[in-house]
Amino acid sequence: MRKGPKGEQFYRKRKSHLSGATMRVNQNTVLLGQKVILVPYTTEHVPRYHEWMKSEELQRLTASEPLTLEQEYAMQHSWREDTDSEALRRGVGRECTFIVLDAEKWQAQPDLAEESCMVGDVNLFLTDLQDPTLGEIEVMIAEPSYRRRGFGTEAVLMMMAYGMTTLGLNKFEAKIGQGNEPSICMFKKLHFEQVTMSDIFQEVTLRLLVSEPERQWLLEQTSHMEERQYRGRSWWSREANSC
Repeated sequence: MRKGPKGEQFYRKRKSHLSGATMRVNQNTVLLGQKVILVPYTTEHVPRYHEWMKSEELQRLTASEPLTLEQEYAMQHSWREDTDSEALRRGVGRECTFIVLDAEKWQAQPDLAEESCMVGDVNLFLTDLQDPTLGEIEVMIAEPSYRRRGFGTEAVLMMMAYGMTTLGLNKFEAKIGQGNEPSICMFKKLHFEQVTMSDIFQEVTLRLLVSEPERQWLLEQTSHMEERQYRGRSWWSREANSC
C-alpha cells in the first residue's frame, strides 16, 4: 500500500493487507502519554473508524479501499481474536494496533465515550520471516484539527518504546511515499535514516537501528509514558472519580 503526501497524519496502510496471525499482546494494555492515550482497538471504536474511512481523501491518502461496517467489525474481530500458534511462536506475521485518543479530553471528561476522543491509530507490523526484531511502523491522525500538533510524533515514539521494551524490537522501518516530505522529515527527526528508494512503488524506506545510545534516547523521550491494564472506559471513570 502507498502512503499519502500530507505528512505524519497520513502515514499508514490498511490493516487488511497482512496474512497470518494478528497480535493480541496489547489487547489489555493502555499507554498514557502527554498528548495521546493509546488503547487497544475494540468494537466501541469501529463506528468512528468506519466513518473516517468513508472519506475519499483518507482513502486516497492511505491507499485504502472502503469497507462496509460489517467488514470493519469483522476486521476488528480478526485483530482481537485470531491466532496462529506457529506464527506467534516465531514472532512474525503479527500486527500491534492502538487507537490514538486525545489525552486531555479523555482524562478531563471521564464520562465521555472513548469513541468521542479518537483522533487516529498507530500500528506495528512484524512480518519479516528472517528478522523478528524488525517492526514496520505507521501512524494516521484522521481528525483534521489534530494534525501537525505533535500527536502523531508522540504516538510513534510511544509505540516504538512499547515495541522495544515489550516486543523485543531493535529495528524499525517506515515506508513513505517519495513526495511525502513532511512525513519523511518527521521520521528523520526521530533519528530514522533513509536506506532505499523504490521508483516502482514511488516510496522511500527509512530505518532506525536501536543502538544503546538510541535506546537511551527513546526511553528519555518517553519517560513520561505510563503503561496500565486496560479494562475499558469504565475503568478510567472509576479511577478519575476516586481521586
